[in-house]
Amino acid sequence: MLFPTVSFGIFFIFVFSAAWLLVRHHTWRLIFLTSVSYVFYAFWDWRFCFLLLFSSVVNWWFGELIYKSQGDARRNLVAAAVIIDLVVLAFFKYYNFFLGSLNVALEHLGARHDIPYLDIVLPVGISFFTFHAISYVVDIYRKKLARPAPLLHMLLYISFFPQLVAGPIVRASHFLPQLEHPVDPDDIRATRAYLLILGGMFKKVVVSSFLAASVVEPVFFDPGSYGARDLLLAVYGYALQIYCDFSAYTDIAIGVAALLGYRFPENFDQPYRAIGFRDFWRRWHISLSSWLRDYLYIPLGGNTGDWRRYKNLMITMLLGGLWHGAAWNFAIWGGIHGGLLVVEHRFLGERWTESARSWVKVLGTFITFQLVCLTWIFFRAVDLPHALSFIGGFSRVSATSTLATPFTLILISLLLAAQFLPTDRMAILERYAIRMPPIAQGAVAGALMIAIFSIGPTGIAPFIYFQF
Repeated sequence: MLFPTVSFGIFFIFVFSAAWLLVRHHTWRLIFLTSVSYVFYAFWDWRFCFLLLFSSVVNWWFGELIYKSQGDARRNLVAAAVIIDLVVLAFFKYYNFFLGSLNVALEHLGARHDIPYLDIVLPVGISFFTFHAISYVVDIYRKKLARPAPLLHMLLYISFFPQLVAGPIVRASHFLPQLEHPVDPDDIRATRAYLLILGGMFKKVVVSSFLAASVVEPVFFDPGSYGARDLLLAVYGYALQIYCDFSAYTDIAIGVAALLGYRFPENFDQPYRAIGFRDFWRRWHISLSSWLRDYLYIPLGGNTGDWRRYKNLMITMLLGGLWHGAAWNFAIWGGIHGGLLVVEHRFLGERWTESARSWVKVLGTFITFQLVCLTWIFFRAVDLPHALSFIGGFSRVSATSTLATPFTLILISLLLAAQFLPTDRMAILERYAIRMPPIAQGAVAGALMIAIFSIGPTGIAPFIYFQF
């Protein structure tokens, strides 16, 4: 079930109405939201609802044991819980990848032995709900949660439908305390939620879909048929497509959760205005980058000594790359980001941008964006040979471009310019919109939604991050 569809609209109207009718019956409201979250997930494959249930119950049980234990027993229990979570993730997501790599290695060693692959279906959103599960047991261990969650709360935390399949990654210590008390209708920022949902719908239905269909898909499908200009246009197009696509999902998720009374963290902050890769990862997929920092980088040792810091950065980014997909091109994508982060830490220091002159900041932003776009080639390509073939195509210099229409160039330019809008732009829009009577707000939102679907193409492709 996709957000920008009629089926989800009907589903959410029902959920929204019933959830607020149950607002005075807190436990029944949580039972209802958990049930509809499982129904939402069952639209993809009902069988994996059992996997979702398994993850929830097992990690809840470990949380109880960790809370009651002391000393080494606590560490051993949290390690066991994390290992179980990662083994489940590795089986579904990485089994055939590791098997293929092993077969290739054996062939190079002259010991060819084709180990059979398994026909494994990847459960949608498994990376996200696995990270939620790990967050819970680690937060219990670190005492960021005052006490273990009731089983019902844990079931809802892992399965809550707005963020279930593509984030943002909401930490247990952020979400579970919100379930302890009934939501307050007077505390709902409905206008902001509507703006987030409308903006997300526009980015997904109109912008992302147009860039994918007109530029990105044709070029990445057959890069050998295009010259350097079209290849470059496709790279810029994909950089903006993935930003619009993924930020659209998380904006809608944040808005939908807000209308039900729950707060999700921000996940994007104009990432293409970043000066350097540290700044980029403070702005891009914030919930993932902060999760990797707190649950992987710091436990590895963090910034304790220069060379240990560099090693930890590389490990974190390599694993972050593989988290996105079971392929070497994702590992290379993460490795390049890790290498560039090491270069920044080694030669530029922690706060070089604070004392840098304006022209240096402009140049730093320009170079950062070009390097980010270069790494997106490995992220988007179907495999490593395809990525290298794409990069090799930049040598085919042609005088004309078949895809650089005036509309496409203007759209890409406007999208890039939007990265430099005031950071409080949403608050400004909210102040203007909130002056309108509720009926007027609803009428305008409805009209804009109809306009978005009228402009957008027929049929909506799944969000890019569904595959992760």
